[in-house]
Amino acid sequence: MNANSASTIIRPRGRWWRRYSFALRLAGCFTAVFLANVLGNLFNWSNNGVGNSQIWVANGVLLAYLLLAPRWNWPAIIAVSFVAMLTGSALSAGHLQHLDLVGNGLDICEVLIGALLLRHRSTELPRFTQFSYLLRFLGYAVLAAPLAAGSIFSLYAFFWLRAPFGYTLLSWLTSDGMGIAVTTPAMVALFRMRFRNTVDWQHIWIYPMLLAGVTIAACAHVAFPAIFMIYPLLVLMLLRLGLGWSTLSLLFVAATFDLLTLRGLGPFSVLAVLGSSNPIVLLECFVATGMVVLYSVSTVLEQQKTTERRLQDIVALQNLVSEKSRDAIILDDWSDHRKQGSAFAKNIEGWRPEALSTEIGLEQVYLEDRPKVTEALNELHSGSDNATVECRIRKQSGEYIWVEVNLCAVRDPRTGIRSGILNFVRDIAERKNTEKLLQEAYRAVETLAITDALTGLANRRQFDHYLANEWRRGMRDGKTISLLMIDVDLFKSYNDTYGHPRGDSCLRQVAEVIQAVVARPGDLAARFGGEEFAVVLPNTGGEGAIEVANKICEALRSRRLEHITNPLGILTISVGCASIVPSLGQHAIHLIEFADEALYAAKRNGRNQICSGNNLTSTGAASPTVALSNFSIAKTA
Repeated sequence: MNANSASTIIRPRGRWWRRYSFALRLAGCFTAVFLANVLGNLFNWSNNGVGNSQIWVANGVLLAYLLLAPRWNWPAIIAVSFVAMLTGSALSAGHLQHLDLVGNGLDICEVLIGALLLRHRSTELPRFTQFSYLLRFLGYAVLAAPLAAGSIFSLYAFFWLRAPFGYTLLSWLTSDGMGIAVTTPAMVALFRMRFRNTVDWQHIWIYPMLLAGVTIAACAHVAFPAIFMIYPLLVLMLLRLGLGWSTLSLLFVAATFDLLTLRGLGPFSVLAVLGSSNPIVLLECFVATGMVVLYSVSTVLEQQKTTERRLQDIVALQNLVSEKSRDAIILDDWSDHRKQGSAFAKNIEGWRPEALSTEIGLEQVYLEDRPKVTEALNELHSGSDNATVECRIRKQSGEYIWVEVNLCAVRDPRTGIRSGILNFVRDIAERKNTEKLLQEAYRAVETLAITDALTGLANRRQFDHYLANEWRRGMRDGKTISLLMIDVDLFKSYNDTYGHPRGDSCLRQVAEVIQAVVARPGDLAARFGGEEFAVVLPNTGGEGAIEVANKICEALRSRRLEHITNPLGILTISVGCASIVPSLGQHAIHLIEFADEALYAAKRNGRNQICSGNNLTSTGAASPTVALSNFSIAKTA
């Protein structure tokens, strides 16, 4: 209920303010410029009919409005300000004179020149505490714009009123330049403080009261140089209240002294009599000195604040990185002793901060990994700036974990001398486990890629690769390579009789027999294709190959696998043997062709046989031995 009623009150006010805010700002601009013009005319002094206030603040007020307002609002602000100036001049003099039209028109031109030179973009806002902007402000708004407008007014006064050109120009420059230099920063600061910055007057009211008291004392007791106490008070107000209130205080002091000086009173009139100087010149020097002091101190303070903010940002970023980083950041001295560790170091190593600072880093490294860590440290000591090493480190619990350590040499920013080592330690235990699993998976996939799925022997791809490697090795070493080509006798009829599942089982049993006999590490048993198998026997001659073939045949016969379509009633095989010493001009395909011809010779001669390069040997009791003089490895080689 309260929330709803509150919203009904606040929302109309917000809409009302947004609707009439620009009109209210224009009304405020009119009032401020009007009052500044009237007060300036009250302090007006004349010479040969040409008058100017010693500190003309109306232009400074208008310039502050233009520097803070968007450019598309400038025409309305300038029009309202021109009307305010004419109204103030007419009210002060009782009627409007042509000199007021000329002077106020040139005031508008002067302010517009300064605003255009200072504000290149609509989004650019004044920054009087920045040294570069302050120089632009003094050059453009305080010197160049008043010089342009004052030159035109001086020419007009010289030809129309016969007033001295140089004196009129100097009077215009000092009055407008002083007014803009003092008033614009103060008004900008005050306008910006409307809703964002508030002043705690309960604790700092003493400073403006003290300044007012010193100002009164400087005016009343001219024998005591109380005027020189104003500068420290202005600086103190700058430190406590900021540039806006301090320049506004300087404007108050200058206006007070200006009023008294024009009446022949105050400290500057007495000093002028004693030193035969112009009191107005002394007042101008006093105000200019105060401006220089305030601007200089504010620039230094802003640079200091900027540096502090940067340092705070750097510290905050460092803390954020230390707290949120997945890496443990540890700083060692050049002797590898811990100096500082991040919060995450405790999560990785489990060491308490007090123990972490006294623990020597190399003692935590696993003994077998210390040589490569020492080598990485030696790289840094020998001149390298970075080194990376993977090692195992000991946690406080005694457990070792894998980490990746990035070592960076730390140099003194002033001397460039190396002062320590920055360690970025990352826990890679999970990555190591993943790598292990990937390696196991890779080996499994590699095994599947080179293994026949049915028999578990090497497949044709692995056979070709292995035979090519052994052929090159035999060519280099001059050693004999033998090859057995094995074919299951009458396997098609076996499949037709017993079915394909029994046929697959038959091939697996033949493969088991071959694998059991071919047990030498350098030999390879492979499924060549279909019911054919191949055995590569490196460093083996023809007799050794026949011996291996006989063992395979005997092992298969001992199993007595039923095969009713075979004349013997059991499963048998035919084997072709070929042996060759690799030489230039020959290829591994020749060895396959020779073994394949021997196999077909065994099948043509009744199967269940071993055919070598020079003979056909029966593996059965009733099989005869037949000599093949035209099938000799020696002849074809």
